[in-house]
Amino acid sequence: MLKRLLVLVLVAAGPLPVPPAFAQPLTLESKIPLGSVSGRIDHFAYAPASRRLFVAELGNDSVGIVDLKDGKVRHITGLREPQGLGWHGATDTLYVANAGDGSVRLYQGPDFAPAGAIALGNDADNIRFDRWRDRMVVGYGSGGLAMIDPVSRRKAGDIALKGHPESFQFDEDGRRLFANVPDARQVAVVDVGQGKQVSHLELGGAQSNFPMAVDGPKHRLLIVTRSPPRLIAFATQDGKRVATVEACGDADDVFVDDRRQRLYVMCGDGLVEVFAARDDGYQSIGRIQTVSGARTGLFAADADRLYVGVRARFREPAAIWVFRPAP
Repeated sequence: MLKRLLVLVLVAAGPLPVPPAFAQPLTLESKIPLGSVSGRIDHFAYAPASRRLFVAELGNDSVGIVDLKDGKVRHITGLREPQGLGWHGATDTLYVANAGDGSVRLYQGPDFAPAGAIALGNDADNIRFDRWRDRMVVGYGSGGLAMIDPVSRRKAGDIALKGHPESFQFDEDGRRLFANVPDARQVAVVDVGQGKQVSHLELGGAQSNFPMAVDGPKHRLLIVTRSPPRLIAFATQDGKRVATVEACGDADDVFVDDRRQRLYVMCGDGLVEVFAARDDGYQSIGRIQTVSGARTGLFAADADRLYVGVRARFREPAAIWVFRPAP
């Protein structure tokens, strides 16, 4: 009798709410088609003031310009395997690093007319904005970081590394720069004032370190390796390793969500893995299905959205998948 009464009470109360621990941390909100775009999609850039998203359509030799206000897309064509993108807001200029010819090409807003080119030699790749010194930094070649003055639009200096740099990031105050150098199986530590590499961080046998991010509030440098798939966290102040956890495979981008103290790792396995920051490290709290090969994107904090690049497949065109974080 007591069991029957309990069942009746539960039915009357309706379905139980899903515990927060089992709620998905990301929800697919929409898809923005990129049009007739084929091949691999590489890195993104973002212009907060105009809410434009820039997409390196490497396999299509083009860059997509997505107006996030209305979803309209236009393209810059005639490029040579664009890999890295950078936005300089003060001059309203888009920087495009081309692997095919080693050039960095500039396009001036609002119509994105060509505004010059800088020849770096070969394999121009990731781009970062050095906000402390107002210059653009481009990784290229067999081991170089080129410093570009956005006023003269010329190369103003070089920093030598021990191999081709993949993702690189400045620390919290801009005094140091960390660079993934997979060929050397290390993370280079650069003193920006001295303009040279001063040390390196060991990965403990892990290899293929491509994605990188800095969690400023927690003073952590975040590296994701592909072999084996791991998330490795270092203290930015002394370089000590503070955490190592398993991650999804074939990662190429990682972003920090300061508001929720989370990380978003984009993996070519067809997943976005979400990690929650803990006092002693990071814990995976969800794996969201995407598409095989979708391993690049961007998290825009002001829009509170995660954008993932999905290449064309079967009858579905290339698109930007827009994810809304929760809660």
